[in-house]
Amino acid sequence: MSGSRSQTAVIVGVIQGSQSSRADTTYSLNYEKLDTMTKAKNGDTVQVHYTGRLDDGEVFDTSAGGDPLEFTVGERQIIPGFEQAVIGMGTGESKTVEIPADEAYGPHIEGLIVVFDRKELPPKLEPEVGKELQIDQPEGGTAVVTIVEVTETNVTIDANHPLAGKDLTFDIEVVSIA
Repeated sequence: MSGSRSQTAVIVGVIQGSQSSRADTTYSLNYEKLDTMTKAKNGDTVQVHYTGRLDDGEVFDTSAGGDPLEFTVGERQIIPGFEQAVIGMGTGESKTVEIPADEAYGPHIEGLIVVFDRKELPPKLEPEVGKELQIDQPEGGTAVVTIVEVTETNVTIDANHPLAGKDLTFDIEVVSIA
């Protein structure tokens, strides 16, 4: 049974007839339809549909109505709690999982909130609360920050992920495992 998924087993059974006669009958069992042995594990590429909600029930992201999310288990392509939730699930299986902040986007770090003088902004940039900006990092690369407060003289940015510090709930359905 551990070979190809398209293997077919032949089961020979005996059925009792209504007049005590016996008839030998052959049944075919297609493992492709009944395969419950394939479970997601490290190294598998999986496709899942999901809906993510906050504690108050607000949906912050979903794949419903679109393509499923595809990732390789164990490659750290998604948040750790989500990846752990998928391990052991089979194709067609669904579940709801609560992921604490430390297994999602981590804690909200106050040190990543920075206030700076408005004069440091590029002259044509008009700061607005909620606007996202890309900033160059000293060690190279860029980071996305969100403007969280604007005054006449200062702008406050937050470099935390928008979901940092939040516990998340996901409805997950495994679509395929390869």
